[in-house]
Amino acid sequence: MDILHLVDRLEELFNESRPIPFTSNVIVDEDRMLDLIDQMRVAIPEQVKKAQKLISERDRTLAHAQEEASRTLQLARDKSKDMVERDSIVDTAHSRAEDVLDQAQLDAEVIRGEADDYALESLTSLEIELERLTNQVRNGILALQQQAAAQPHNKPPESGSSD
Repeated sequence: MDILHLVDRLEELFNESRPIPFTSNVIVDEDRMLDLIDQMRVAIPEQVKKAQKLISERDRTLAHAQEEASRTLQLARDKSKDMVERDSIVDTAHSRAEDVLDQAQLDAEVIRGEADDYALESLTSLEIELERLTNQVRNGILALQQQAAAQPHNKPPESGSSD
């Protein structure tokens, strides 16, 4: 469930709550409040799970790049052993193997940097969203407290009794 919808429902719960006379407190339905809190606990970790999934994908990509670099290097070494009789060919093979390894390492660094940037961007967006939600909740609480303080502190009429 969307965390913003849950925050709206939390605000509704506060708005529907009865004020306690002569205080800035309200009476809320405990079951509904706990249900909303449980739903928020479920919703927020989903965002965190997405960020963790991105990090896992980055790690898999890096591991794959390292495997590819090792495989390429091993192929280059195997080929260079077959051509040991010719010095110039051996020199060329060594040079090419180093070039391939250097390129594979550069590619791995680029992939790692892109994955880190993407994970950082996702986590930063999540942090901004969580801060915005926290501010909305704080503003809602403050508004309710101010509203409760501004209302006359009369007792609400009791139901079922007539004078």
